[in-house]
Amino acid sequence: MKLRSTLMAAAALLSFSFASSSTIAQETYTLTLAETWGPNYPILGDTNRSLKAMVEKMSKGRLQIRIDSSNRHKAPFGIFDMVKAGQYDMGHTASYYYKGKLPNTMFFTTVPFGMTAPEQYGWFYFGDGMDLAQKVYEPHNMLSFPGGNTGVQMGGWFREEIKSIEDLQGLKMRTPGFAGEVMSDIGVAVTNIPPGEMYTALERGTIDALEWVGPALDLPMGFHRISKFYYGGWQEPSAELQWLINEDSWNKLPEDLQETLRVAMRTAAYDMYIQTTHMSGEAWSRMQEEHPDVEFRTFPDEVMDALRASTEKLLAEMAEKDPLSREIIESQAEYLQKVRPWTNIADRAYLNNSTIE
Repeated sequence: MKLRSTLMAAAALLSFSFASSSTIAQETYTLTLAETWGPNYPILGDTNRSLKAMVEKMSKGRLQIRIDSSNRHKAPFGIFDMVKAGQYDMGHTASYYYKGKLPNTMFFTTVPFGMTAPEQYGWFYFGDGMDLAQKVYEPHNMLSFPGGNTGVQMGGWFREEIKSIEDLQGLKMRTPGFAGEVMSDIGVAVTNIPPGEMYTALERGTIDALEWVGPALDLPMGFHRISKFYYGGWQEPSAELQWLINEDSWNKLPEDLQETLRVAMRTAAYDMYIQTTHMSGEAWSRMQEEHPDVEFRTFPDEVMDALRASTEKLLAEMAEKDPLSREIIESQAEYLQKVRPWTNIADRAYLNNSTIE
């Protein structure tokens, strides 16, 4: 009788243990995400929808993400503040939009004449990039993760051809980040405008020129209807977006869901880079066929020399003023010195010998 009672008690305890484990396993977590982009925005917004689908499938529904686009939260350049304050758990944006708050944020998007996307990913994941990003964002109770790369961005749309450095003096241009600092330094009147307002600003003459991304995202925006001169890039050899995560929100997740989110972010970021390459190839082909009046240009040598000299000067000034700036700048320069010789004898040599133009 005593043995039977003991067995029944053990069975009840085991049943309770299984039920409790099942209950714990089914506990769900919902993260709110604010994005800089408008609803259903191609490529950039696709990346968040891809992230959402991946984490929900990988976690079997335990981790959910609710996305609010800029039309809902009304602050496309307010992601930093909203995530820091805990108004949103996550944000998807570009780090260099917040240079006014933290100048060092610029380095984690791109630097003129700097690393290509593969080189930059190497720096993030196998160099010092991730650790340095945390040095910048951790004091603000946030984590930063690479959020997708556009690859080389175009130099912009201009109403008039740029034939000399004088043609840039006083020109009103939308261009963000470090490139904006450089352009301003050589005499351009620089402004930053949210994506949803750029076409109207160009159409109304509020600005004379702008740069956005590349054919994949530029063609749908219709800039070619207003400006026909399309310039090659120098300012963003790789433009990495970011996911910002409130550290308190991150710490509330179990370790397995933190890892699920980490893996999904890395995968979605890579997918964005490949999607941009694919769609830009298709869009450039369409643009050439359907809009033959669009003229591709490269900036004159004197303009490129001025841009390069300004970039070097401004980097030196930042490095002198701030120890963390210097640490980031030196880290990127050292990594580029290490990896660029390989890029030169691999990608550059192959492209120089390619028969396809």
